[in-house]
Amino acid sequence: MLYQHEIKRRHSRKIYVGDVAVGGDAPISVQSMTNTETCDVDATVGQIKALEAVGADIVRVSVPSMDAAQAFEKIRAQVNVPLVADIHFDHKIALYVLEHGVDCLRINPGNIGKEDRVRAVVDSARDHDTPIRIGVNAGSLEKDLQKKYGEPTPDALVESAMRHIDILDRLDFAEFKISLKASDVFMTVEAYRRLADQIEQPLHLGITEAGGLRAGAVKSAVGLGMLLSEGIGDTLRVSLAADPVEEIKVGFDILKSLHLRKKGINLIACPSCSRQNFNVIQVANELESRLEDIQEPMDVAVIGCVVNGPGEAKEAQIGLTGGTPNLVYLEGKPAFKIDNDTIVDTLEKAARDRLKHIKE
Repeated sequence: MLYQHEIKRRHSRKIYVGDVAVGGDAPISVQSMTNTETCDVDATVGQIKALEAVGADIVRVSVPSMDAAQAFEKIRAQVNVPLVADIHFDHKIALYVLEHGVDCLRINPGNIGKEDRVRAVVDSARDHDTPIRIGVNAGSLEKDLQKKYGEPTPDALVESAMRHIDILDRLDFAEFKISLKASDVFMTVEAYRRLADQIEQPLHLGITEAGGLRAGAVKSAVGLGMLLSEGIGDTLRVSLAADPVEEIKVGFDILKSLHLRKKGINLIACPSCSRQNFNVIQVANELESRLEDIQEPMDVAVIGCVVNGPGEAKEAQIGLTGGTPNLVYLEGKPAFKIDNDTIVDTLEKAARDRLKHIKE
């Protein structure tokens, strides 16, 4: 049994993106964004299905033109996961996707023109029970705020957010969520902290332009981890210059590390040293790859020697400790011994047998 530390989450209004609840007592959802050309319907559908396969709760698609909006309609018909349409400036694109099955609009009300255009989009969103996501980014703050603050700051991000929120408040539309993203961890964290006390709506977390797979994952884990540990955040995207599938994997790993979601394999593996009785790194990497299709929660421990091995193995549903020979634990009890040549095959079979037993 892993040590349980309860994080008291900020109370927020619950909204629905398709059939996925965001906010309130709903699980923190993990989302990503396609990086295909939206007008390439087959490529975009293929990427969305790949994201679904690794557990994505929500997927965002950029819709920069009316041609892309028409492609979005075809994409929507071929996938099951809730889709967010990312739209800037053109209210006609927003109106089109609202009529053709979009589950959420990512659009900043203050950027789509005159009052009548804003009202038309909001009224249509209300008629279709479609929420809106306000997305504030340090790289695209309003010119007057850039002049006022001199550079992006937490206060500038919050002031920008409140401008868009005030528009929705004036139009009596409360079904929205909001993000305040910067590439700087401390700026992002402080902005979310300040806004969290001012509104009841859900917060979409992210560190924007976080970087490549390794550096971006680390930066996101630090920033999002700070906020999530304080109970702030209802949905998240890990922004990586990498395959979007990796964003979903890292997102769930962050939530699993904080005991906020239990989904998929939680692989516990030692970093290895000269005491190891088998190649821990090779076994861990191959096992992780083979088991990534499993979405049911399961702890699997791979420890190379008998120093920490028995203790870690006993705490996992499936555990291996190096020895002469190696010993496999099932549900905390010694089960059988195996040699090095059969480790990966044996542990994979044990995991799938356990999965089959759970489903029966």
